Formats: sequence, structure tokens, C-alpha cells
Amino acid sequence: MAADERSPRSTPGRGVWLAFSWLTVIPLPQPRFTVDRSAGRAAIAAAPVVGLVLGAAVAALSAALAASALPAVAIGALCVALLALVTRGMHLDGLADTTDGLGSMRPPEDARAVMRSGPVGPFGAACLAIVLLVQATVVGALASDHRWGAIVVAVALGRVGVVLACHRSLPASDGGFGALVGATQRFSAPTWAAIALVGSVLADTGQWWRGPVVSAVVLAGVLLWTRHCARRLGGVSGDVLGSAVELTTTAALVGFAL
Repeated sequence: MAADERSPRSTPGRGVWLAFSWLTVIPLPQPRFTVDRSAGRAAIAAAPVVGLVLGAAVAALSAALAASALPAVAIGALCVALLALVTRGMHLDGLADTTDGLGSMRPPEDARAVMRSGPVGPFGAACLAIVLLVQATVVGALASDHRWGAIVVAVALGRVGVVLACHRSLPASDGGFGALVGATQRFSAPTWAAIALVGSVLADTGQWWRGPVVSAVVLAGVLLWTRHCARRLGGVSGDVLGSAVELTTTAALVGFAL
């Protein structure tokens, strides 16, 4: 077992605390422990817990708005806006940067430079527009059908995707957030994947087996996406993890709505 896994700092409670601190706008106090790879490992392992809370919040808002006269797409747009606000929009930013880096078709070092350049490029802008439009439309449709469970599960799956993207079989980037949390997960990845497959029955797809099948396909897809990004960009970075969140969530929403 690696030293970072044996560290006493890697406690579930601190992992959950750090996960909420990193992945939401909740104003938590600064940590009184060293934020190293050990702490990062625990925080990423707790990311699906954050996803469940965020999913419940979005589902609650969609339920409240469904009782109004707002059109479905407006309800979906407000729900997506809430999710972006609560997460600081950092996953969307990661998706845009990753898409721009991949779209540049440059070698890894040059592609990473494109990702760090600041302004959103044409590939990133187009990807953001499509993802946000799809999310808003599908969330609105699910809300109209009172399928709150599907919304919760889809948002939570996005954070399960992060755990899988940080599996030890995938190389971490050599700097930034990816170097802190990449390649830190081992047993948590299959554990959360199994929990997600069982929990996706609550997505209420009409037939009990459809939710688990959709979840299995989506999680397999995020592994392929992350592996491709790691190969093209020289490792799993924070931007790649953000893209994994958004693409997994979007794919799950679409799959549950079919």
C-alpha cells in the first residue's frame, strides 16, 4: 500500500469536508491539515457524496418550478444555472479548456498551453453551448414528467465519473490539480461504480434494468474519454476532470430520458 493511503490524514470525514470545499461554493473554514495527495485521495473518493447533495438540490428546485407556469426548457435552464453557480462553473470551464486543447490537434505540451491561455476558443464555446442546451432541455423534460430521481442520479453520476477518472490506471498530469488528485483511486472506483449501478434503479426509466444499463454505458464512456484525454494531453488534469463531470452528467440525463 502506498504511503499516501496509510496517512492518518486520509479520513472519510476530512475527505467529505474537503470535497465540499473544493467542489461547491459552501464557505467552509480553511483546512487545519496538510492538503497533499493523501487528502486529495480522500476528497475525490467522497466526491459522489457531493454529487448526491447537489442532485437533490437541483431536483428540489425542479420540483418547485414544475408547479409554476414556466415552460419546461426555462425550468431546465434555471436548474442548470443553479448547478453552475453552486459549483463555481469550474466544471464547465474545464470542459471548455479540454475541448479547446483537444481541438487544437497539437502535441501535448502545446495543447496544454492552449488550455491555459485563458479565453474560450471556438471548440470550447461550441461544446459549452451544446452541453448546456442539452442539459437544460432534458432536465426540463424530466421535471415535467416528475422524474426527480433521474435528475439526482445523473448529477451524482457526474461525480462518480471523477472517481473513475482518478483511477490509478490513468496517468496524472505533472502539475496543478491533476498532480494532486490524479491516479489516487483504487478500491473507491469500483465501489462507487457498483453503488451507482444499483442506485440508478431510482432513475425511474420505466423498466428497472434500464437505469443500470445507462449508468454502465456512461461510466464506461467516461473511462474511455479520460484515457483519450490523458494520452493526448499528457495526463489527467483538473480540466479533464471537469470535462468528465459535465459529459458524464449530460450523457446520463440523455440516457435516462430516452
